Amino acid sequence: MKIDIIGVQAFVAIADHGGFQKAADVLNITQTAITQRLRHLEDFLGVTLIERTTRSVGLTTIGEDFLPRARRLLQELSAALTEIRETGKAQRGDVSVACVPTAGIQYLPAIIQEYSARYPENRIKILDHSSFGVAQAVLRREAEFGINVATASHPELVSTPLVEDQFVLICRDDHPVARAASLTWAQLEGHALIFAGQVNGNRPLRDSLLGGTADIGPMPVALQAHYEVQRSSTAVGLVAAGIAAAVVPKLAMQSGAYPRLRVIPLLDPVISRTLALVVRKGARLSPAAQVLHDLILARSLEGERSQKGVTSSNGARKKARVKRASKA
Repeated sequence: MKIDIIGVQAFVAIADHGGFQKAADVLNITQTAITQRLRHLEDFLGVTLIERTTRSVGLTTIGEDFLPRARRLLQELSAALTEIRETGKAQRGDVSVACVPTAGIQYLPAIIQEYSARYPENRIKILDHSSFGVAQAVLRREAEFGINVATASHPELVSTPLVEDQFVLICRDDHPVARAASLTWAQLEGHALIFAGQVNGNRPLRDSLLGGTADIGPMPVALQAHYEVQRSSTAVGLVAAGIAAAVVPKLAMQSGAYPRLRVIPLLDPVISRTLALVVRKGARLSPAAQVLHDLILARSLEGERSQKGVTSSNGARKKARVKRASKA
C-alpha cells in the first residue's frame, strides 16, 4: 500500500495552524498545492478529514480521531530519518566481516583495535570461514566484505590484494630441525608433516606450486603429509602437542602464544599466498563498514611502503658492502 506522507503532512499542518493559507506558508508551498495534497489523501482514504466553509475550517470526527496518530507518524518518521542521517555522519552502526581464520589471528586484531578506539559504540561481527565460505558470505550479503585467500575471482566479486603471507614450517623446540635458521622444501623429505586439507584454501595453492610431488630445482621432492586438517590453527595445536611439524601460512602463528614452537622460513622456492579484500561488485557499504574497509586498505598501503623501504635499505647496504670490498 502506498503511504501518502506529503498528504498526511498537509493534513497535520492545516489542523495545527487552523487554515490552508497558514499551513501553506509553514510548508513553503502554495495554497493550491496544499489543497491538492489534502484532496489526494482524502481520496485515497475514502473519507473527509477536514470540513471547509467560506469562513472556517474544522476537523470531521474521523479527522479528529486521525490527527494524533498522524502527528505520531510524522514524528516517528522524522526521528528515524534524523537517526539514520546522524548515524551516517558519525559512521555508527554494526559491521559484519567474513575472513579466513588466519586473517583473524595476526592481521585483523591491530586494525580492529584501532577501529574500536575511534568508534567504541560500533559492534563488529566476524564470520571466520574457509576460503569458499568467505566468498559465499559476501555474495549472500551475510558480510559486507571479506578477507580471503586470493584465487580465481568470482564474477560478482571485486578483489584487492592486501598482504603476502609466506608459508613456513612450524615445529616444537625438540624437533630435529628446530635449530635451523631456514630450510628448503627438499630438506622436509623424511619428516612427518601436517598439511591443510582440501576445504582450506592453502591446499590448492600448495599443490599448484609444488605439484603435490613436484620438482623443486633438479631433484624431486616427496613430502609426507601424515596428517591433514581443515584449519591452520588445528595444525598449530597438533604441533604444540608434539605430533609432527606443520607447513602453515606465517600469519597462522600468533606471536608469543606458543613459546616452545619455532617458525622456520621455507626456501627454494619461497611460496606465499595473497590475502585479498573482497566486496560485491557495485556494493554500497554502510558508513560504519566503509570506514573499516578503508582502514584495512590504508594499513595494507602502509605495509607496502614499509616493505619497500626495508628492501631499498637492504639494497643500499649491500651496494656499500660491495663497494668497500672492491676498494679492499
